[in-house]
Amino acid sequence: MKSYIVQNENALFHECAFSCDNALFLKLNDEAFFITDARYTTEAKERVKNATVVEAKELLKAARAIIKKQGIKSLFYDPRTMSAQSFQFLSKSVKLLPAKNLSLKKREVKSEDEVKLLRQAVDEGARAFDRFCEFIKKDGIGKSEEELFFNAELIFKDRGRLGLSFSPIVAINENAAKPHALPSKKILKEGDLLLLDAGVTYERYHSDRTRTVEIGADFNFGKAQKFKDKTRQKVYDSVLLAQEAAIKKAKVGVKASDIDKAARDVIEKAGYGKYFIHSTGHGVGLDIHELPVISSKSSAVIQEGMVFTIEPGIYLPNEFGVRIEDMVGVIDGEIVVL
Repeated sequence: MKSYIVQNENALFHECAFSCDNALFLKLNDEAFFITDARYTTEAKERVKNATVVEAKELLKAARAIIKKQGIKSLFYDPRTMSAQSFQFLSKSVKLLPAKNLSLKKREVKSEDEVKLLRQAVDEGARAFDRFCEFIKKDGIGKSEEELFFNAELIFKDRGRLGLSFSPIVAINENAAKPHALPSKKILKEGDLLLLDAGVTYERYHSDRTRTVEIGADFNFGKAQKFKDKTRQKVYDSVLLAQEAAIKKAKVGVKASDIDKAARDVIEKAGYGKYFIHSTGHGVGLDIHELPVISSKSSAVIQEGMVFTIEPGIYLPNEFGVRIEDMVGVIDGEIVVL
């Protein structure tokens, strides 16, 4: 792919180590151009790597002029990120060739430096889980999901030092049966089931982790959990076994769909197959959801340098839900739980 255009901020950052909310990147054979407006050119010239910074009031006009000057006849673009207006404007002077997930495919395999940043993000996220655990033990009982959510955001941001990968999911009992539950006025009590799905960004790279626990005086966010209710325990143990099976199945050269099947088979055998309602995992990097997709329909094959989640779940409507999620990376041919 000799010539292409990207506009998404994380795609821009991946190409040249800088991004802003009004810019585009052109790769035209052996030359590259970062086009932005006067608000950002000073910083762009200081930070952009391996590209010429071009200042312009109208970015697309500048891009079209550069494309014409370079004699480019065709240009790849991502139809999922380019607006119809941009497409119509540029297609008057160059043939635009669709390349779905153009940047995501380039970022599917991480460099050693990216894996280090992702490891750091995961470590920061795990420490935030511990801080939130201590908050609940001290002040959490009697607070609503809304209050817990508010405090989770504060704790995970660590006084502004870190960013949030996404709005934390803090769900009690039956609300945990909703994979992307929104916070409610439901009050946390001793003995409740609590699902926490949260992550942080470190140097723009994301972490993503989920734990399901029973609230008690000595609870923690480890994966060895005990529940007083037998059904909750059976469901939890089934999800944990499914995650372990998927992690064991994940190897270089294995199909992502086979990893999904490994998790799904365990949950099917336990009798909860129809309650596992999402894919087993997804890539993580500059975006919280990247490639590869770990699902039954995925055509991806696991390669060295990929980083993705393994997160099976069982969701019993109006009762409770369980999800256990970790990020794994393919490092030196081995699957490592980050």
